[in-house]
Amino acid sequence: MSTITESVDVQVPVSRAYNQWTQFETFPSFMEGVEEIRQLDDTHTHWVTKVGGVTREFDATITEQHPDERVAWRADDGPTHAGVVTFHRLDDSTTRVTAQMDIDPDGFVEQAADKLGILNGRVKGDLKRFKEFIEQRGQETGEWRGDVNQPGSAR
Repeated sequence: MSTITESVDVQVPVSRAYNQWTQFETFPSFMEGVEEIRQLDDTHTHWVTKVGGVTREFDATITEQHPDERVAWRADDGPTHAGVVTFHRLDDSTTRVTAQMDIDPDGFVEQAADKLGILNGRVKGDLKRFKEFIEQRGQETGEWRGDVNQPGSAR
């Protein structure tokens, strides 16, 4: 299991950065290797990814979501991975977006990519492209402001 942590400062208010991140179906616009995401309901998504010529499909569950703070998920099937993206207000027009992912690479290609630092570089590149995407748009493509609590947590 590998842990990847990367951050980027975006020149938009925290609510705009968070709102855009909740628009999972736009991820292929800035995430390398993500071919498609379908939002199945408030807490379930279906992903199609392509890494090193290997196409994978899997479902993921949003395990925690709090407006302007965090979105956490875990894969339900396929390669083992989970993560959280947090949003930190630096000032009225700047937000730090931090992604932390725990990934257990599946198969030779993914294991090699992990050992060579390619997965870490991909996450860093995805955050850079997210920054460009949201800053150039001037506004988010949509929003979802609902709360999702971790099972057993009181918030």
